[in-house]
Amino acid sequence: METTRYDELRTLVAANFSETTQRLVDEALAYAAECLEKQVRYDGSPLLDHAAGVARIVISEIGLGRNSTLAAILHDVVRLAACGEPGDLMGVTSEIRRRFGDEVLGITVGLSNISKIRLKVSKEQAANFRDLIVSYSEDPRVILIKLADRLEVMRNLRMFPREKWRKKSWESMNLYAQIAHKLGLYSIKSELEDIALSYLEPAEYEHIHRKLEETERERQTFIDRFLAPIVERLDRQGFNYHVKSRTKSIFSIWTKMHKQHVPFEGVYDIFALRIILDCPPEEEKTQCWAVYSIVTDYYIPNTERLRDWISIPKSNGYESLHTTVSAGGGRWVEIQIRTERMDAVAERGIAAHWRYKGVNQGALTSEMWLGRLRELMEDTPHALAQRFDSRPSSGEIFVFTPNGDLRKLPEGATVLDFAFDIHSNLGCSCSGGKINGRAVPIKETLHNGDIVEILTQKNQTPKADWLSAVKTAKARSKIKAFIREEQAKSARLGREELERKLKNWKFGLTIDEAVGYLCKYYKLKAGTELYGLIATEKIDLSTVKEILTRWQSGEADEERRAAAAAAEQAKLQNAAARPAHSTDALVIDDNINQIEYKLAKCCNPIKGDDIFGFVTISSGITIHRTDCPNARRMRENYPYRVIDARWRQTAEGAFRVTIRIVAADTTGMANHITETVIRDLKLNIRSMNLASRGGLLTGTVDVEVPATSVVDTLVHAILRIKGVQKAFRTNG
Repeated sequence: METTRYDELRTLVAANFSETTQRLVDEALAYAAECLEKQVRYDGSPLLDHAAGVARIVISEIGLGRNSTLAAILHDVVRLAACGEPGDLMGVTSEIRRRFGDEVLGITVGLSNISKIRLKVSKEQAANFRDLIVSYSEDPRVILIKLADRLEVMRNLRMFPREKWRKKSWESMNLYAQIAHKLGLYSIKSELEDIALSYLEPAEYEHIHRKLEETERERQTFIDRFLAPIVERLDRQGFNYHVKSRTKSIFSIWTKMHKQHVPFEGVYDIFALRIILDCPPEEEKTQCWAVYSIVTDYYIPNTERLRDWISIPKSNGYESLHTTVSAGGGRWVEIQIRTERMDAVAERGIAAHWRYKGVNQGALTSEMWLGRLRELMEDTPHALAQRFDSRPSSGEIFVFTPNGDLRKLPEGATVLDFAFDIHSNLGCSCSGGKINGRAVPIKETLHNGDIVEILTQKNQTPKADWLSAVKTAKARSKIKAFIREEQAKSARLGREELERKLKNWKFGLTIDEAVGYLCKYYKLKAGTELYGLIATEKIDLSTVKEILTRWQSGEADEERRAAAAAAEQAKLQNAAARPAHSTDALVIDDNINQIEYKLAKCCNPIKGDDIFGFVTISSGITIHRTDCPNARRMRENYPYRVIDARWRQTAEGAFRVTIRIVAADTTGMANHITETVIRDLKLNIRSMNLASRGGLLTGTVDVEVPATSVVDTLVHAILRIKGVQKAFRTNG
């Protein structure tokens, strides 16, 4: 190893670590140089150059510590040993453990495992491959060093064979950049995307790069002039704030151009301005909307591009108020208004990883793990492993199809889960499978990285005991649906058969009388059970005829009277369910016998509205207004499912009411409406959707109100705004 070749790395280590660490780094460099002596990169330089470059990024751009630096230097040693003879790997791992410790060895093995993944260029599979990469990172530092590794490769991609450019660029853009984004490593994310774009779309990349350089000075002059009146007003009114301006990355601009089908000049937000307020939490909404009011006093907003993520934050926790305003001459400027707290969350991206659509049984999913890792990086970048006590992607496994597609399943999933995950028909006809070439039954549990093939039989159908063999909700619901469908089919056939026989036997009985008596005789809870037993020939019809004959002949008068009484009781119970005869009402904002209710979205009832309850098949009881557009249909078609309901007098809470507005399209109209609702009435706006057409501003505003008594006040206040022509409450 040349003594001066890695002086840049040594200088960086000396500036950040102790003398002990410097000695270990020198030892790692010497050991790696010995193991990689004959290994070179595509341009003929030593392969160790790559490891040294990764180590520099790990220290200076990610901020990791000694063990991460050592692992970065040694990771190619372990990777190449894993590709050789079994004895080679054993010798290397034992030597690294002896010299540098178990932590360093663990990180290098994790990096080696990721390098073995055969990534498939497929947009549909990208999310699953990202999660698979994370699932191999038992130590949180592994994924960070892998990002540094990929960034070093992309910075030197020009030396690689041309045939590798496209695949590595696609992986960087769709897999590694997305992981960096989730971690909040935004500079690494943007650099990976920009470099990847320069190889995937070189002409378009150069075009955008040249345009940015040409317009830089003009852009800054424009920003200063644009902000001048806003800054003067903010200062005069005593706001505590600062302004950030940022130019989009080339990749972001390119994405906008393609999504919106516009040239460079047609991208609204080549740059964005952020006005960031420093204020107490209780004043956040008020101050943000006040700043919005100032901005729109000077510049006309595009109402279709107003994004209110303050009243209702995004599902990932993002909060900000976005507006796009016209600065004249066909130029548009995006302005983001937020507080220091909101900006910290948006920049760190922590909140984005705590909502997960999928299986989560108490353990951390890969998304949540990445979010935890981001938090820890900010607090203690040099002691990650000590503060991290959870395996990533716990509760998930990743399984391959024979052709290399990747599926994500919950831990403990079986062959049958995998079959249903691919397709319902495949699941219904599944008779077994092969895991890594080995034949297994449908109940066999899958493990991370398994290659699974599904075996089917034409006459195979789901059975009730399959429910105990599956873990996923999808498989369980499909099995239940099939069984219910079969039961319903059997019930129809059984009822038709019984009706036909009753006519032939000429007993003079109605089907209901016969079924009532037979259910009592066989001790069945419902007629559908009887029909199913008849359809599957578990009850013989000749026996049924004999039973009914005895009953008709008077031998079973007592049973007949009991059956008639049961039928009458059922009629009375049905009648009692009708609102006209109901004495008990469901009290809203309370539970009756643990019955849960929810408010219907078709009419959005609020406290004070006249209401009724409707018993749904799958969602419990929904509460509707009596003037709901669907009320008449429900009462006429399903009277037995309608129940009385009333509001508890002390009910508290916030209800959503939708106000439709028609107003003159004048400057600041949207601002006047928001000021009236928020400042004057002290109500929260949950969303606003106003559009300009033909000189009129029309649309809806969703507002939180405590009861109907406030609605009239709200509507009256909006109607008093100059230029408002109509304002009224809608059903939805």
